[in-house]
Amino acid sequence: MTTVPRFAALPARAHWRTVDFISDLHLKPEEPLTFDAWARYLRHTPADAVFMLGDLFEVWVGDDSALPGSFEAQCGEVLRQASAARDVFFMRGNRDFLVGGDFLAPSGVGDLADPTLLTFDEHTYLLTHGDLLCTDDVAYQQFRQQVRAPEWQSAFLARPLPERQAVARQMRAQSEAQHAAQGVYAQVDADLARRWLGAADATTLIHGHTHRPGDHALGADARGRPLTQVVLSDWHITAAERRLEVLRLTAEGGLQRVSPGPTSRPCSKT
Repeated sequence: MTTVPRFAALPARAHWRTVDFISDLHLKPEEPLTFDAWARYLRHTPADAVFMLGDLFEVWVGDDSALPGSFEAQCGEVLRQASAARDVFFMRGNRDFLVGGDFLAPSGVGDLADPTLLTFDEHTYLLTHGDLLCTDDVAYQQFRQQVRAPEWQSAFLARPLPERQAVARQMRAQSEAQHAAQGVYAQVDADLARRWLGAADATTLIHGHTHRPGDHALGADARGRPLTQVVLSDWHITAAERRLEVLRLTAEGGLQRVSPGPTSRPCSKT
């Protein structure tokens, strides 16, 4: 998609002083340490609002998968408790695009459009999962257009749950094999990112998807303002590896990367 989409608008609420952004946790039963870190983070974060910008779940085959006692239901309970303490927003990613209102509403989680313009402390931030900006991945963009169509989703969700779960397992295996063969994730089209920022009259783009956390200068806009691309970290915690990070926004300190936990230790400032 090389055209500029419509941007939803979300002004920060009056009581917000601290806002967190996370993405690409790929929660699944096979990685309990990642789930535990996420649940602990949501209990302890000082943020007034938490934005989850896609791929919170490794896979989502329909809201009816959140059966009592299921992993999906456990995640819903964590979100319900978190949203009782602060504002929580969810944006769909390429893995969990089938999350619907039947799951989000009981969890108390806000349904965040992709992309969304967040206004906070007189600054505007362009939020997106990021997959729409990876235009070089032509095969994926074609797949995305197909599975985001209401007709395809209705037909898929009408299939029995075990059948959908089997399809998801097959697609996950294909995705993992493809990533193993390629070794890298897709890159954001910088020119398209600049066009989005220009159309939004924003200077900072925040996204996930690429699993390449970092801050990138995108030049300047027509008014001479510097443009910045801020890429969120994925989360992956096993016995051998620990990778997790939160992007925190405050009026006093701007954007800062922190290590999630009760003390929220700073990693770096963007």
